[in-house]
Formats: sequence, structure tokens, C-alpha cells
Amino acid sequence: MRTDRMERLRVLSGSDRAKEGAVLSKAAVRAAVFLRSSNAAVARVWGLSESTISRMNGGSFAISPDTKPFEVAQLFVRLFRSLDAIMGSDDAASQALLRTDNIARGGNPIDLIQNVTGLLTVLQYVDSRRAPI
Repeated sequence: MRTDRMERLRVLSGSDRAKEGAVLSKAAVRAAVFLRSSNAAVARVWGLSESTISRMNGGSFAISPDTKPFEVAQLFVRLFRSLDAIMGSDDAASQALLRTDNIARGGNPIDLIQNVTGLLTVLQYVDSRRAPI
């Protein structure tokens, strides 16, 4: 039993961390494609250059764990997953929600997520719709 517990608590090795970055990069790029976000918009949100996002699309660059872009990409994927859940996997509806003026949030969510504060605000709003109390 102790061995199982120790296995769950183990620290990721360097190669595991690199894989984690590659997996998140791929997921984040796919989320951006589904949400029809441009490379320029994604680059602004994640704090990376547009050319870096392009390299991520091609699979030749992965976000390094323990960096701010990694953390922001995690939030972006979480936003996609929350939208997917509340919209019933309807990509068109998710895209429409992001591009429709939202009085409660003070603008279009796609415009609001151009910085971390806006991303967190939109994510909190979507999460609140996902599991209302």
C-alpha cells in the first residue's frame, strides 16, 4: 500500500515534464483551432510570439512547464473544456458565445481573453454556468 501511495506522490522526471509540455501544447493549439482563435490572438493571450504559436501548430515547439505561458495555456484549455461542456460539444455555439457581446462581462469574451485578467474573468463566468448552485 505504501508503494502505491509513493508512486502517486512521485516527482515528475525531466523527460516527464517535457512530455507534459508537449501534451499541453498540442491540446492548447487544438483548443485554439476549435475556437477559431487566430495565432495573433493566441500569442497575445499566452504571452508568446506569433511565430512561436505557428511552430506549436507544426509540432516543433512545446511550452516549457513551470512558465507563465504554460500556466496560461492550461487556463485556455480549461476554458475550452468548460465551453465544450456547457455547449454540448457544439463548436459553432462555443464560437458564437465567445464572439457575442456579453453585458454581464462587459464585452465580447474573445476580446476579454486577450490578457490573463480577462481570461480568468471569462473562465469564471463560464465555470459558473457549467455548475450552477
